[in-house]
Amino acid sequence: MSSHQNQDVLQRVVEEGFNKGNYNVLDTLYVPDYKEHQFGSPNTLEGFKGYINLLRTAFPDLHVTIEDMVAEGDKVWVRMTTHGTNNGPFMGPPTGKSITITVIDIFRFENGMIVEHWGVPDRFAGIVQLGLLPQVNRQQS
Repeated sequence: MSSHQNQDVLQRVVEEGFNKGNYNVLDTLYVPDYKEHQFGSPNTLEGFKGYINLLRTAFPDLHVTIEDMVAEGDKVWVRMTTHGTNNGPFMGPPTGKSITITVIDIFRFENGMIVEHWGVPDRFAGIVQLGLLPQVNRQQS
């Protein structure tokens, strides 16, 4: 498969899986035993679908936007922005607050399907925006 086709697959993951909640399409885009390398993420396709469902429940207006995408060989690198309003349970009761976080991902493909994933979501920014961390007061010198 070409790098362009791999980018198209990744675009479908974002649009169908994350933005629309069409989890069944992921069965056609990931191999069933793909390897997950993102800390704290499930290492099975069913677990990944459950993770997206958890996010879409906690942030019903969840929307992921691809900002940059680069493909070379069997890998696609992507920088995305994720927006959502916390109107469902997430690390406690809903806060009603909106978040915007950046995610950097690398996907490896074989025969047009995702076989491996590495991800770095800025979770810290998200929990700060939700008010889930105490504020630190700084004095200016």
